[in-house]
Amino acid sequence: MSTMLSCSNHKIKVFIADDSLIVREHLVTMLNELAEVEIVGQAETVAEAISGILELQPDVVILDIRMPGGSGIDVLQTIKQDRPAPVVIILTNYPYPAYRQKCLQAGADFFLDKSTEFDQIPELFERCKQSSEADQAQPG
Repeated sequence: MSTMLSCSNHKIKVFIADDSLIVREHLVTMLNELAEVEIVGQAETVAEAISGILELQPDVVILDIRMPGGSGIDVLQTIKQDRPAPVVIILTNYPYPAYRQKCLQAGADFFLDKSTEFDQIPELFERCKQSSEADQAQPG
């Protein structure tokens, strides 16, 4: 999973799709501390996620697997058909190898376990920022 979040001089637009309000609120609080990130939308169901993502065209989607109205994998397969497709971070309580494989095959860029890897999310954005700054510092 070597995909980097695409960073440029604009804020990274993030969409959060999770059926848990507590998880969404925690992510918003965590990401609002990062200056380079802007939360552009949230969804609780598969239908809300797909319509919101297609309308708002975020740079990054943080997506749960289990959601009302289908699965995050349905959302993933739909939004990865778009060009340019957003970077997708799967964040789940179901980190089973079969889910990981299915998500990665469907186009997920990252696959994180909510219980053990939740705190890695800001690190992904920080690495993106550092990579972008390094690219800008090099003479072209």
